[in-house]
Amino acid sequence: MIRENIFKARERIPSQVIIVAVAKTRSAEEIKEAVGSGIDNIGENKVQEAIEKYNELKGCGIKWHMVGHLQTNKVKDAVKIFDLIQSVDSLHLALEIDKQAAKINKVQDVLIEVKTSPEATKSGLKTQEAAGIIKEINALKNINIKGLMTIAPAVAVPQDARPYFSSLKKLYDSINASPVIPALPAGRRSPLSILSMGMTDDFEVAIEEGSNMVRLGRAIFEG
Repeated sequence: MIRENIFKARERIPSQVIIVAVAKTRSAEEIKEAVGSGIDNIGENKVQEAIEKYNELKGCGIKWHMVGHLQTNKVKDAVKIFDLIQSVDSLHLALEIDKQAAKINKVQDVLIEVKTSPEATKSGLKTQEAAGIIKEINALKNINIKGLMTIAPAVAVPQDARPYFSSLKKLYDSINASPVIPALPAGRRSPLSILSMGMTDDFEVAIEEGSNMVRLGRAIFEG
């Protein structure tokens, strides 16, 4: 089933778009099946669950993504296993990531989560404050901002999610055209390159609006 689902998803997704299979509550065996079907980016919502699977699946060539809300008291463990933390939603969290990454001599790749939705339950920086805070985070030596992420609200019709994706794409283009992202002496800073938008119910609209990374859970692991 998982292999078939991945095949069907790839038929609908351009080859340049990265698929992150969100494996929340899924077993290590299910992840292995996904990896065996060509998926190498796995997303997790909770640090403790990710650690258990990380330890079980060492050597499988997986790139691990933190896609859920990250609490500051979990950062120490998160920087040890995640290749990309997609949910940096405050300067406070970024400072803790920088601190803990420095302790293990790591430059942690991150995405900045932007709240494009009016829903109170959604996390992320407000669109109007994002550029300023990104500039502050850029000054941190042990964080490398790779791009932006957003979660659109649940909608009855996928097309209704379009304005939220369009809003993030405009911010992404604006930041890349501005001096917010300076060249640092280490030479590790470059323009934003990742726009993580779209999940099972709305990924095609997100791709139309410029997403180059989609986060799929049910589309991969459910029949």
